Amino acid sequence: MAQSEIDAIRALLGAKPRPVGWEQRRLRLDEVGSVWPVADDVRLESVEIGGIPGEFSSVPAADPSGILLYFHGGGYCSGSILSHRRMVTEAGRACGLRTLAIGYRLAPEHPFPAACEDAIAAWNYLRKQGIAAGKIVVGGDSAGGGLTLALLQHLRDAGEDAPACAWLASPWTDLTMSGDTMARKDAVDPLIHKAYLEELAQAYAPAGANRKDPRISPLFADLSGLPPLLIQVGSDETLLADSTRLAEAAGAAGNAVTLEIWPQMIHAWPLWNARLEPGRRALAQLGTFARRWLA
Repeated sequence: MAQSEIDAIRALLGAKPRPVGWEQRRLRLDEVGSVWPVADDVRLESVEIGGIPGEFSSVPAADPSGILLYFHGGGYCSGSILSHRRMVTEAGRACGLRTLAIGYRLAPEHPFPAACEDAIAAWNYLRKQGIAAGKIVVGGDSAGGGLTLALLQHLRDAGEDAPACAWLASPWTDLTMSGDTMARKDAVDPLIHKAYLEELAQAYAPAGANRKDPRISPLFADLSGLPPLLIQVGSDETLLADSTRLAEAAGAAGNAVTLEIWPQMIHAWPLWNARLEPGRRALAQLGTFARRWLA
């Protein structure tokens, strides 16, 4: 069943030619990410944080005192609250939490460090709302995973309280693209290829920016003193090595790290949890992980 389901998602992704240009890429990700709507019991509420859009979600059983703060993927250049709404709301359900999804500023119009600034602003907003740091789970997929790690570094270096834990789904942690799976997995990854990543990296970290800056490529950061991390990645991803190397480095730095490599799964597969059983199971695993550390 899982194989037929992932084949159907691959077919969905390949149903149209790859879009050209930022506007068309953004529209396409919104389209494929939101092909299945949120569940009927999900309540949504828009919010603005210093000019940046956000969206709360909740289901009837959600703990009102806690939050999953989420940063969407899209290579820092696309993705939105809309594209990731189904994934975020079901992740919140699994964790038993409300969610806050952030529509951070995108490159190339807003290159680094705009997205990092927006991530910090979102955290500060929640804290000012009286939500305890230990009742917050921070997460993101792909570029959103990188933003999550950048936020964790900022909080540690500023001496602020850390969130309960963090969730990284198919995180993009190395904008130098030095991982060996960039080539080894190229033939099986339907989404992410080196030339495409290079274009995204140039847009987000233009000439003059050091791609080994730990806020840009968290793989090269001091990873000590971070909260517990759950890293989930598919076996069929060119970015697989971004996760495995991160897990090794973060674990060696003394952090609690859980690494899950999901067979035959592709980049950010929980996006399609409505029709992909491994997507639902990955979110259930997140729920177990988050509830453990929230407790």
